[in-house]
Amino acid sequence: MLTRRRLLTLLPAAGLLLTAGCGFRLRGAQSAKLPYQSLHIALPETADVRIWLERYINATGNTELTDNPLEAEAIFQQVADQRSKTILSVNAQGRVREYRLQLIYSFRVITPEGKVLVAPNEVNLTRDIAFDDSNVLAKDLEESLLWRDMTSDLVNQVMRRLAIIKPKVTKEEDED
Repeated sequence: MLTRRRLLTLLPAAGLLLTAGCGFRLRGAQSAKLPYQSLHIALPETADVRIWLERYINATGNTELTDNPLEAEAIFQQVADQRSKTILSVNAQGRVREYRLQLIYSFRVITPEGKVLVAPNEVNLTRDIAFDDSNVLAKDLEESLLWRDMTSDLVNQVMRRLAIIKPKVTKEEDED
């Protein structure tokens, strides 16, 4: 009969075998291969979204980033980037207890000639944060970490959408 110690050591191995057998694999950089050979990101070099996008695209290794939009096969353009902080709830004294952070980001992908490859897509992210008057500095730090986490999540969603959405092909290109 198996002892408890042996049983406890065999359980994680059994779990790994079951997940591997069903085709499960972790999502990683290889899951977001883009259908473009070269891409230009039409954002300022200091923009957080551009920095994160460049990291993810360089990690996949199959798409080259170019500085010149005329040399790129596709151009990533930001349509809208709206960030807002609204009061979610107040206490009995009228002081803020919770805030809601909301990030609405729209993007599209076009060719250097102006043809739309990926129609405007919108990503909407929301996070709620508790607020305490006695810990203002800590709450400011927590808020900035939440904004950073939302930006990271945004770029993950953008990369997944770019990898899934195939570029539009016009009828004229089909005939060639």
